[in-house]
Amino acid sequence: MKIKNFSRKTAAIMMAATMLTGGTSVFASGSESDYGNGTQPTPPTPAVETPSSVFNDTYGFTHLTRFDALKIASQQKESRYQVPQFDASTIRNIPSAKGKDTNGNTIDLDVWDTWPLQNADGTVANYNGYEVVFGLAGDPKVSSDTFIYLFYKKAGDQSLDAWKNAGRVFKDNDKMVPNDTILNNQSEEWSGSATMTKEGKVRLFYTNRQPWDVDKGFFGKQTLTTAQINVSEPSNGTLQINGVEDLKSIFDGDGKMYQTVDQAFRAGDYSDNHTLRDPHYVEDNGHKYLVFEANTGSETGYQGQSMFSNKAYYGGDDEFFKSEYQKVMNNPSRNYMTIANGALGIIELNNDYSLKKVMKPLIASNTVTDEIERANIFEKDGKWYLFTDTRGAKMFVDGVDAEDIYMLGYVADSIDGPYKPLNGSGLVLHQDLNKRDVTWNYAHFAIPQVKGNKVVITSYMTNRGFYTDHHSTFAPSFEVEINGSETKVVPNSILEQGQVTSN
Repeated sequence: MKIKNFSRKTAAIMMAATMLTGGTSVFASGSESDYGNGTQPTPPTPAVETPSSVFNDTYGFTHLTRFDALKIASQQKESRYQVPQFDASTIRNIPSAKGKDTNGNTIDLDVWDTWPLQNADGTVANYNGYEVVFGLAGDPKVSSDTFIYLFYKKAGDQSLDAWKNAGRVFKDNDKMVPNDTILNNQSEEWSGSATMTKEGKVRLFYTNRQPWDVDKGFFGKQTLTTAQINVSEPSNGTLQINGVEDLKSIFDGDGKMYQTVDQAFRAGDYSDNHTLRDPHYVEDNGHKYLVFEANTGSETGYQGQSMFSNKAYYGGDDEFFKSEYQKVMNNPSRNYMTIANGALGIIELNNDYSLKKVMKPLIASNTVTDEIERANIFEKDGKWYLFTDTRGAKMFVDGVDAEDIYMLGYVADSIDGPYKPLNGSGLVLHQDLNKRDVTWNYAHFAIPQVKGNKVVITSYMTNRGFYTDHHSTFAPSFEVEINGSETKVVPNSILEQGQVTSN
């Protein structure tokens, strides 16, 4: 879950890349202060005639509507949704997060998006007595130094000092797989998930990100990718990576269900925020699936001016549609809203983890935002729970500003939906901190536990490159309670930094 700074034509018609989170660049219209609709006053505007071509097409899946998004803005101050306030004086860099800079010097690494090795049901796997976490890490001074590392500790030891670092998962030449030109041109490794197979093997899913080099025909393409990671215990208390097997590309979009990079940047227009990343593995009745971040394709409600005439994207009643349509059409950011078509997609895999079937999106956010990240799904008590992260700086909604951070959630009776928003709007977590606050945190990830109705929320804390002494690190975890279609942050539930299971 990371988007790099891309080349732009001119400031008047292109989005500028703005560093909002550590190692994660996001697009803003000119600057952070004027990107979101909620960050600027709404002046009186002339009436706009409702179009005669109004239609109502859901394309057969759920939408984060403008009606829901406005409810999020009204709910977000309630205590049940607030990410806990953390004590900055207690936050430490991960002691074992060491690496090398380009000169071979040992340095402290930033560590941001992380995900545990999970069982097929989403609970944390016990790998021969260890808990394993994969995470993006790199040199705090080099934003493109973005690669996957393996951290581990003895199960049951919850201290930050217990985490050890097995180093980078992949060697530089691992990507040179014959007949996989997508993988051969990988420049960075982005977020994903990991599962322990029935055979006790470690299977990793991640995002292969290619470089951005227009002259060479590279546009930062993101591809869902997988590999078996061979791990051994050479001595008591130590895990070691012994290479990888079956490294291969899985999916880079089909154009119909999900936007491809060629669709996004055709005709030399680089203003779009194309996403196809964060693969999350899950199983259901013997079937293997990946749920991931994407954008809608040509047959699932593609971006463009016609989005504004689709009542399915608005929600609410006819009067709400008429009123909100007026606001949308007079919004100064309307041109950018035409490319807001974020989605959470799903594909089915064969037993060898290759692509079997492309399925319709589970959720889409046309006209609201182009980026709903970190797809996270699991079954609990006969219901499927789907979570995603997003940022106010990427949203076009009144009452939302650039500092708002959200985790949204949905529930369904089956893995392919239809999904309904949790808490009536989808809001599960909210945070509103200055990005330079040491306790600023993002990439919230819900981990189901073996027993009970609480999930552990992990995230990372502190933006990349803001301080010489503070690096991006495991944030303190905390708990959220799930009761059917309702959730709440559990009061006084702050856990240790990086903790993935509750006691």
